[in-house]
Amino acid sequence: MAAPALAHALVAEGAPRGGLAALCITQTTGWGVLYYALIAAVRPISEDTGWDPAFVTGAFSAGLLVSAAAGIAVGRILDRTGPRTLMIGGSLVGILALVIVAAAPNLLVFFAAWLVAGTAQAAVLYQPAFTVISRWYGPARIRPLTVLTLVAGFASTIFAPVTAALTSAFGWRGAFLILAGIMGLVTVPLHARYLNRKWAPAAPGSAATDHRVMLRAVRRSPEFLGLQALMILLCLGLYTVTLNIIPLLMEKGSDYTTAAVGLGLVGAGQVGGRLFFAAIPLDARLPVIAGAAACTVLLLAFLPGPVPLLISAGMLAGAVRGCQTLLQATIVGDRWGSQNLGTLQGIFSAPLTAVTALAPAVGPTVATWLGSYTAMAYAAAAATGTAAFIAAAARLSRSHHAG
Repeated sequence: MAAPALAHALVAEGAPRGGLAALCITQTTGWGVLYYALIAAVRPISEDTGWDPAFVTGAFSAGLLVSAAAGIAVGRILDRTGPRTLMIGGSLVGILALVIVAAAPNLLVFFAAWLVAGTAQAAVLYQPAFTVISRWYGPARIRPLTVLTLVAGFASTIFAPVTAALTSAFGWRGAFLILAGIMGLVTVPLHARYLNRKWAPAAPGSAATDHRVMLRAVRRSPEFLGLQALMILLCLGLYTVTLNIIPLLMEKGSDYTTAAVGLGLVGAGQVGGRLFFAAIPLDARLPVIAGAAACTVLLLAFLPGPVPLLISAGMLAGAVRGCQTLLQATIVGDRWGSQNLGTLQGIFSAPLTAVTALAPAVGPTVATWLGSYTAMAYAAAAATGTAAFIAAAARLSRSHHAG
């Protein structure tokens, strides 16, 4: 499947000195405060308020769904205005959301606060940052994207214990107020100092009307829609298993503490996997990553034990997940260039973000329906295997036509 003729090559606009370091800091802070802090605080929030933990995490998942929908508008704004105003605004909205979280008198207000936080996530986390890196570095963006995701991958390592310590010292409400202050002190000035006020002007002759025609042609093309569907299958299988690995391991004989360590090692594998992404040839990335996902998920379904071997398979699945993050960050630009990249990336990523948000609930639902978490893992392997088959077939088809 060749990219449409209207596609434009990636063009480097030039990164400001210190820009990559600034984004690494703001991404680590944003992920830590807007994502991992609540995960670390579910139990103390539930114990203090009496709210069911499922409702607390449900508010978080609902916020992620809002983030998926808002990402489409964020992409359009990013193309039109540049990143500075958007990402400063996103940081301020995130601060407001965290203050509301801290002050929430009831579950309804708490829920609404995380819906607001979802809009902030769309404006400050990976999606806009990936677009900024792609615009700054053009074809040389793989290394800085890898650096960014490696550094931000430690957000949970930093902010989970920080959140726990703040909660112990000041209560969960005080902790979220302090985290809101940290976000304001760190992300707002760095976004203001290092992000572009606006993008470089488009090349002569590329009028806005032509941009709209190109955008419409790409997002309605069979290649774009097929690639999006393939990535949805890949995310669905990979995230459903890895985010539900604790009950899967316990079903196969692990105790809770060891299973929790297994979940943590999935995260460690994810960070490590990103180091290998650049070594995969460009035209092979999709089939290789999809194939590796199918194999690792199938291993987790098939192996009865021992637990250390299952945890090793989980680490491999985490490594594949790390590669998948970079694949999602680069695949749109690889095929359709820099023009309208923010908008296309927003449209492309929205259902993937939604799948990631729903994966923690999909696992138990499918396990209940099929009778076990092992059966759930086989179903996930079927999804990733289908994605791998389609990706391999598409590559063979392109090779045949090229020949």
